[in-house]
Amino acid sequence: DSGAWSVEMAHTLLIQHGDQLGPTLAASGLNPVVVSDDRRLMDLTFDLNDGQRHQALHRLDRLNAQWRSDQWAVTLGRQAVSWGSGIVFQPLDPFNPFAPTAVDRDYKAGDDLVLIERLFENGHDMQLMRVFRRDAADQVSNSAASTAAKWHGYAGPLEFELIAAQHYGRDFFGVSGRVPLGPAVLRSDIAIREGVSAGTQNSQWGTLGIVNVDVAFPWRGRTIYAFAEYFHNDFGLSDLSSPLTQLPADLQVGLERGEFFNLMRDYLALGGSLEWHPLLTQQLTLISNLHDASSLVQMQLAWDVAQNQNVQLGWVGFTGGGGDEFAPVSIGALPTGQTVTQGGGDRVYLRWAGYF
Repeated sequence: DSGAWSVEMAHTLLIQHGDQLGPTLAASGLNPVVVSDDRRLMDLTFDLNDGQRHQALHRLDRLNAQWRSDQWAVTLGRQAVSWGSGIVFQPLDPFNPFAPTAVDRDYKAGDDLVLIERLFENGHDMQLMRVFRRDAADQVSNSAASTAAKWHGYAGPLEFELIAAQHYGRDFFGVSGRVPLGPAVLRSDIAIREGVSAGTQNSQWGTLGIVNVDVAFPWRGRTIYAFAEYFHNDFGLSDLSSPLTQLPADLQVGLERGEFFNLMRDYLALGGSLEWHPLLTQQLTLISNLHDASSLVQMQLAWDVAQNQNVQLGWVGFTGGGGDEFAPVSIGALPTGQTVTQGGGDRVYLRWAGYF
């Protein structure tokens, strides 16, 4: 920091070893620590060594300069931006959203951007943003970039956001609202998009949205937090065929870019946390597909073992019958006739985090 100026840089060294590396690990959404720079403006990822079961690399995930005054701020470089008020699903954050099952939400991967912020005397604020990317031909182009504006303000007890954007050459409009509901908070995010895939002819407009409510309250000397969230995606499937051999272009592109994480249209997420002890918290999240009644269950125990250390032990399980989204889904067959499936199975993870 120097006066109104500040410079931020964050370097990461990553070493992975196991049976699931690359796209398979990223698709799980549990903790995608390896972030690709293939389409970012700056390629700041440098391989050290890799093989069939291991990968070592280092990268810069923050590299930006910022100028700030009492009412203005300008950021240039690699920085993270989050929009919207979703708890599990993020329809108003197409730039780089967290997966619904992401374990590590402390640190969000950055994008190469210019961000201009303006704070007004009435408490409202405005953001203008341009995210730069490279296309499939490795060229910086408008068709791969995002230009967005957001107005955040208040109207009585209502807190709202209005968003207008061009995202990968497609129009994107959004509105968000938050209002107190007794001891709880009620929120809704709605995004209206002109398709997702730039290659789709006569693109169809679609709506994505969430409605959620959450509340925290004491119970027998302990703190309980609970939430419920409904999510809808017009670009999802209304019926999951088996075998699943081909997806609609908009859905496939959304999955490949990491903007969508589910195949179908309607989901209900329920969850919360219970503080057994000031140092020990249990979390539970249930994500249900409302079309086929299959579910994903994620449970976690978090223990603050020291002032700057946290240990998390978690389990992710799936329920549903054959052909349901969260159960094994048939996606084809091998030449030998053996069926190839995707999804299903249980996962257990242990994560230790130290901060210094």
